[in-house]
Amino acid sequence: MTQTIEKTAPKAERIAMNGVDVPTFTATLGAVDDNRDIAQFTFRANGQWLAGTHSRVTMNGFYGACGEQEREGDHTVEGDHPAVLCGKDNAATPVELLLAALASCLTAGIGNIAAMRQVKLNAVDCTIEGDIDLCGILGLDPNVRNGFAGVRATFRIDGDADAATLEKIVHQSVARSAVFDVLTNGVPVTVEAIAA
Repeated sequence: MTQTIEKTAPKAERIAMNGVDVPTFTATLGAVDDNRDIAQFTFRANGQWLAGTHSRVTMNGFYGACGEQEREGDHTVEGDHPAVLCGKDNAATPVELLLAALASCLTAGIGNIAAMRQVKLNAVDCTIEGDIDLCGILGLDPNVRNGFAGVRATFRIDGDADAATLEKIVHQSVARSAVFDVLTNGVPVTVEAIAA
């Protein structure tokens, strides 16, 4: 009796794609899986009032990968209100920045997930809208919430995979998004006021 041995083709190694260093990403996943303490991060933002409704927020240092991390330079974001809301329109409103954070987080996830699945992306565009009734934040109606009543995100994605695969990539990004999680599940926030 002869025995037949089937040979399987070696699994193709995943390569860098969509600007994502897939081999390093894969190595990072393995390192975190071996030592979960590496996964504990604390990000910081330091805000400063400039004038009226205009402010600037600076981000640099954060804790992560078992130690304090510094960037080569500061990242800054400004916020303001448009003239119709008594601001000078020097920057986007804080709620627009929240929408931008969601767009950025989901888009980054799409890039990473597509690269890990070895799907080449040609374009990813999104529109995110939020509806808000200002009667809440203006104190005119205690029954109206201060924040968004609803948020809608629409993604247009083009890549070298079929429509079903591209849709799965978007949904996987939503499932792993930190910003989406914070917006949909809430998070405890504490505020301390210190008089100067």
